[in-house]
Amino acid sequence: MELNQYLSMFIDESKEHLQAINENLLKLEATPEDISIVQVIFRSAHTLKGMSATMGFEDLASLTHEMENVLDLVRNHKLQMNPFIFDTIFRSVDSLESMVHDITAGGTGKADVTEIVQALKSIVSGDYASGGAASGSAAGESAPFADRLDEFQYSVLLQSLEAGMQVYRIEVALQATCILKAARAYMVFDTLEQNGEVVKSFPSVEDIEKEKFDRGFTVFVVSHVEAAVLDKAVANISEIERVEVAPLDADALFKLKAAGGRDAAGASTSAAPAEAKAQTSALQQMSAASAVLDKPAAAGSPASAPAQAPSAAPVGGRTIRVDIERLDVLMNLFSELLIDRVRLEQLASEIRVNDLTETVEHMARVSTDLQNIVLKLRMVPVDNVFNRFPRMIRDLAKSLDKKVDLVITGAETELDRTVIDEIGDPLVHLLRNAVDHGIETVAERIAAGKPETGTVQLRAYHSGNHVFIDIQEDGKGINRDKVVKSAIEKGVLSAEQAKSLKDEEVYQLLFASGFSTADKISDISGRGVGLDVVKTKIESLGGNVTVASKLGQGTTFTVQLPLTLSIISAMLIRMGDEKYAIPLSSILETSIVQRDQIRLVHGAKVIQFRDHIVPLVSLSSLFDIPSYSEANEAETEIVVIRKGDKMAALMVDEFIGQQEIVLKSLGLYLTNLFAVSGATILGDGQVALIIDTNALIK
Repeated sequence: MELNQYLSMFIDESKEHLQAINENLLKLEATPEDISIVQVIFRSAHTLKGMSATMGFEDLASLTHEMENVLDLVRNHKLQMNPFIFDTIFRSVDSLESMVHDITAGGTGKADVTEIVQALKSIVSGDYASGGAASGSAAGESAPFADRLDEFQYSVLLQSLEAGMQVYRIEVALQATCILKAARAYMVFDTLEQNGEVVKSFPSVEDIEKEKFDRGFTVFVVSHVEAAVLDKAVANISEIERVEVAPLDADALFKLKAAGGRDAAGASTSAAPAEAKAQTSALQQMSAASAVLDKPAAAGSPASAPAQAPSAAPVGGRTIRVDIERLDVLMNLFSELLIDRVRLEQLASEIRVNDLTETVEHMARVSTDLQNIVLKLRMVPVDNVFNRFPRMIRDLAKSLDKKVDLVITGAETELDRTVIDEIGDPLVHLLRNAVDHGIETVAERIAAGKPETGTVQLRAYHSGNHVFIDIQEDGKGINRDKVVKSAIEKGVLSAEQAKSLKDEEVYQLLFASGFSTADKISDISGRGVGLDVVKTKIESLGGNVTVASKLGQGTTFTVQLPLTLSIISAMLIRMGDEKYAIPLSSILETSIVQRDQIRLVHGAKVIQFRDHIVPLVSLSSLFDIPSYSEANEAETEIVVIRKGDKMAALMVDEFIGQQEIVLKSLGLYLTNLFAVSGATILGDGQVALIIDTNALIK
C-alpha cells in the first residue's frame, strides 16, 4: 500500500523527466558545445535514477545510471558528443519510455536493455571508437521464432479456441517505401484489437515500437470475426503491401507449442510468461485492455506468480476507459438539458416568482459546472500528437543530410478526442513533404542566400468553432508553372483553363490522386505524393486544407478542423426579425461606428479599427434579410471578428447577449451553405443560424 501510494507520482514525474531529456537532447544536438544543457539532462537523469531505485525498478535505474556515466564525462569536458553518442542516448530514452509505459499499464518495468547498456559502457571506456560497440541492429530479427509458442501463449490460445473463438496467425508486410514503420504497425495492432485480442507478436511489441524489424511481422490473434474480415481491415491500412490470415486449430497450436518447448530447453521456466506479460502490457498501452489475456495469466500460468510484486500492480484511480459512444450520448443528453435550462430561465424572468427565480439560478450554476466537465471529457491538447514530431523531423533531416529546425507553437490548443486520433497521419505526410521537398539541401540554401538550417513551423490555434494547424516552411516554394505543366500533361486540365486559374486553384491540383511535380519520387515523399490521402482524411473529419506558397520563399499548408463540440458560447444578435449566433471565441470586440467613419477602398467598405484597416461586412446583404438594412442607419453596431492575425467587422442590428448554445447540424439537405456552420434552438423555440466567421475572412 505504501509503495502504491507514490506510484502515481513516480509515473507522472518520470514522464516529465523523460520529455525534458528528449527536448534538451534535441537542443544539445543543435549546440553540442553548450555544457549547461548537458547539466540539465544530467540532473533529470540523476533524479530519474534515484526515483527508480527507490521504487524498486532496477532495470530503469540501471539503464539511467549508465546514461548518467556518459553525461558525467561530457559535462566534465572528458568526452565530446558525436552522432553515435546522440543516437545511443536517444535509444536509451526510447527504452526508458517503454519501461515507464509498461509500469503505467501495471507491468514490472522490466526489459532487456543489455545491448544499449553495452553501447553506453563502450562509450565510457572508449571502445566504441574502435568498433567495439554494437551498431544498434536488432539482434534476433532473423531468428526463426515467429511460429513458436511458449506454455503461456499456448494456454491462452487453446482456452480461447475451446471457448468458441477463432485463432489466427497473421503475417503483415509493409511497403518498402514506408518510413514510420512503428506508427504503421501500431495502426495494424489497433485494428486487430478492435476485432479481437493479440496474444503474441514477432518481433516483440517492444522491438516493433523501436522499429527493430525489417518490413514484416507476425501476430497471433484471438477473434470472433471471420478471416476475410480481418484480412480486409488490415489491408485497408495505407502502406500495407501484403496480409496473410491463416486459421489455426488445436492440433496446429500443439505443434507450435512443441516447437517452442524444444527451443526453450534449459531456459528459465518463468522467462516466457514474463516476456508474454511484457508484450501484453505494451499492447494494453496501444489499445483496450485484454480481457481474454487476463484470465489465463491469473489461472493458467503458475510461473507468473513470482512477478506479482507491489510494483507490478495496476495503477488504481488514475484513468478509466470509456467508450466514445457513451460520451456522445452524454453530450446529446446534456445538450437537451441546456435547451430546457434556457427555456426555464426565460419563463422565470417572465413569471418573476422569487422561489422559482432562485431555483433556476442555482440550477444554471450547477449545470454550468457540469457543462465544463462534460466538454473537457472529450478535449485533448494537440501536444499529444505534436510531441512525437521533433524526433521524427530530427531523424528525417539526418537521413536526408539536411539541417532543419522544427518550431512548435500552440501545442496547448485542445481538440476533440476523435479528431486527435485521426489527425496524426495527415500531419506526418505534410511534415515529411515539407522536409523532403520543401526544405532545400544545405548547398542549395547557401547558394540562394538563405541560412543553411531550414525552418518548419507547426502552429495550432483556435478561431471560432474551428482549430487551425499551419505547417509552414521557408524552402523553395511551389513552382506554379511546373504544376500547371504537369497537370496539362496528365490531362487534368487544358492549356486554356490553366490561363484563368488563380495561384490558390493551381495549388489545389496538388491534392489530385497520384499528382506530383517531383522530378524524382523520393522514398520519403514527393510534392503531391500522399497529399490526396491527406485531403481525403481531413475532409472526412469535416475540415479542409489550403495551400499558400511563394517561389523561393516557402510554402504553408493550413488545415482547418472542427472542434466537434455540441455546446459553445455565443453572442446572439438580431437582424430585423431574425436572430443569429456568432461563436464567442472568434469575437475580438463589439463597438459602434458612425456612417462618416466608413470608407470605400476599391469598391469595398472598410473602417479604421485600432490602427488597422478592417473590411466591413454587411450581414443583411450577405444573408439577404428583407426586414433590415444598414443603408438607412446613421450609426451601426459592429462585431469585430478574427481568424489568426486577420480581422473583419460585421454590421449588426442589435445585440441580444451572450448565451450557451447547442450546435445542431442542418441535416443532409442543407449542405455547403456559405458562412453558416449550423443552427441552434433558443429558449423560446426559435431557430437561430450559427455564423461561420472563418468563411468571411480571406
